Amino acid sequence: QVQLVESGGGLVQAGGSLRLSCAASGRIVGRYAMGWFRQAPGKEREFVAAISWSGISTTYTDSVKGRFTISRDNAKNTVHLQMNSLQPEDTAVYYCAGRLKGSFSGTAVFTGPDQYDSWGQGTQVTVSS
Repeated sequence: QVQLVESGGGLVQAGGSLRLSCAASGRIVGRYAMGWFRQAPGKEREFVAAISWSGISTTYTDSVKGRFTISRDNAKNTVHLQMNSLQPEDTAVYYCAGRLKGSFSGTAVFTGPDQYDSWGQGTQVTVSS
């Protein structure tokens, strides 16, 4: 079983930055792709960013392109989400997700929540105007 634990959330003013981290532990075998999702009150969980096992491939939802950067350190089993120029509409609980099961390319990225099999507990990000 794999555990994902997020950290780095908090309260920030509009225009500020936060860096989220996700640490994976437990029975990690083989390659795995990672992603970040978020869920605002009263809204469905939405895709934010994803990164392939190799780190070569990344993808973002349009609303965060140019402001957020996803990265990973496979030696430490960690994934980061650097969030700059934060806006009130970025306020949400941010979830780290991992796809550890199945066979896929080291450059594959996944954007659908159903494509992931492990989830963290979430970390709150609040952006004040």
